[in-house]
Amino acid sequence: MTEATYGYTKNLGKVEFDSAIEKVTGELKNEGFGVLTEIDVKATLKKKLDVDFRQYKILGACNPPLAHQALESEPLIGLLLPCNVIVMEEDDKSITVSAVNPMEMFKVVENSGMSEIAGQVNAKIRKVVDSL
Repeated sequence: MTEATYGYTKNLGKVEFDSAIEKVTGELKNEGFGVLTEIDVKATLKKKLDVDFRQYKILGACNPPLAHQALESEPLIGLLLPCNVIVMEEDDKSITVSAVNPMEMFKVVENSGMSEIAGQVNAKIRKVVDSL
């Protein structure tokens, strides 16, 4: 399983890929996030480079009230939005979900007002991954 210090990761075992997407989307919704973007990396790489790749989708998740607060406090924070969540197939055909750690991502922002917002987003993202 792939892991990173800048995100939260959980392996769901050998579940159907589309079922994993539905589960992640549902848990995001439970925490007030909507999925603004969905990038199908496998399909894109096949179309653009004619290469085969594992099932891999990037979900761009946004919690509108927290995004609004962040944008009011730091207009350029849009460079770091939305929060990415990936769902990918591992070599053993199990499914792994990883979500960005907002506390790590927002470290680059030199605005002390962002700490509280990042903490709130972080708690929600962590809860999503833990609930899977």
